[in-house]
Amino acid sequence: MTKRVHRPREDAEFNFILGMSEVPVLAYFTGTWPKAIEPCRMMDLVVGGIADDYTGRLTAVRADITRCPAATERYGITGVPSYVLLKEGETVAHGTGPMTIAEVRKFLDGHL
Repeated sequence: MTKRVHRPREDAEFNFILGMSEVPVLAYFTGTWPKAIEPCRMMDLVVGGIADDYTGRLTAVRADITRCPAATERYGITGVPSYVLLKEGETVAHGTGPMTIAEVRKFLDGHL
């Protein structure tokens, strides 16, 4: 996965990244249990590519729901992978399930 995707180890680090970002944030939530691993790994590649393509326009954050439970609750995450696009700390879009690069671009482009 690209180095442009932040991987916070806890809620405090997640919040710090959000607070420091001067551009919209794509937070995508993942899990590590057996049924979640494959779709989440697929999204690592997709979001990594998106982070490269949207450099300077977007901050990408990969949050494991077990490491960032407060963020998971705050954004109403009920399944993984899930996505929340934030502008100035406010949710502007929300999605769930595996997406292709084209689908993520469509998800983002209407809001960036």
